[in-house]
Amino acid sequence: MLWILVRQVQKRSVKEDSRPIAYLVLAVVGVVEVADFVKSHPVNSEAILLTVASLAIAAVFGLIRAYTVRLWREDGQLFRQGNAVTIALWIVGIGIHFGGDALIDSSAKGLSTTTIMLYLAISLGVQQVVVKARAGQLSRV
Repeated sequence: MLWILVRQVQKRSVKEDSRPIAYLVLAVVGVVEVADFVKSHPVNSEAILLTVASLAIAAVFGLIRAYTVRLWREDGQLFRQGNAVTIALWIVGIGIHFGGDALIDSSAKGLSTTTIMLYLAISLGVQQVVVKARAGQLSRV
């Protein structure tokens, strides 16, 4: 997690033609982990609803964070860099995700830990899509 936070505030080039392979891999791993968890733990409708809500929150936080990222061109190369607000949004979002465990029935405790890969895939994926869309608009200006 610390690695993600550090990379958010580093000056990095935007690969305008890249594909979201890493996010898809995270998502697949996340789905497999959730399936394994559900096989061995009773998961009620409340736990499912809280998990779905948390994953929706991941998308919302990814969208909001994308607008905290600064975009600029330097020598024809497009760059991006998050800031303190970007980090604060990560911390709040992850806190909400793990806080969901406090609301879940004890038999499904640990579900938020199990779904963290899926959470990251959604949140990072949405952030990346929006940053690239913003970058595309910047390129046309």
